[in-house]
Amino acid sequence: MTRRWRFHPEGQAWAIAIAVAAAWAYRWRETHSPASQLLEAVLEHTPPGATRRGLQKARTLPLETAPALAARELGSGERVISEDTVPYSVWCAARHLDNYAEALWSSVSGYGDRDTTCAIVGGIVALSAGRASIPPAWLEAREPLPRRF
Repeated sequence: MTRRWRFHPEGQAWAIAIAVAAAWAYRWRETHSPASQLLEAVLEHTPPGATRRGLQKARTLPLETAPALAARELGSGERVISEDTVPYSVWCAARHLDNYAEALWSSVSGYGDRDTTCAIVGGIVALSAGRASIPPAWLEAREPLPRRF
């Protein structure tokens, strides 16, 4: 019997948005394009729906906005759904593409689902800022990783 899977459109939008953000962040290391272009690139590829609408709203918030205010406007994962998590996470990553620690502190400042938003933001910013941007004390305090990492 063939099993047919149906995936939620907003879950697909989540995956697309974060994959595009990660790819763009990696390329940013060479281009150093304006950080606001990260949101533009993500919007260009995210399908219509609630997540895209949230990203459109995030695009209008200046990157200098306080994270707590941005979280009130965009959501910060409290509802544990794509439209409430992705826009804030991509916005936080765009604020600090060159500073891993600041990106995570920014993400945490919005409260909400902090482990999820930090995982998303950290994954994106690690690609733009590089491993050297991760504070050595944080690397030393992490759980051991297999040698291949």
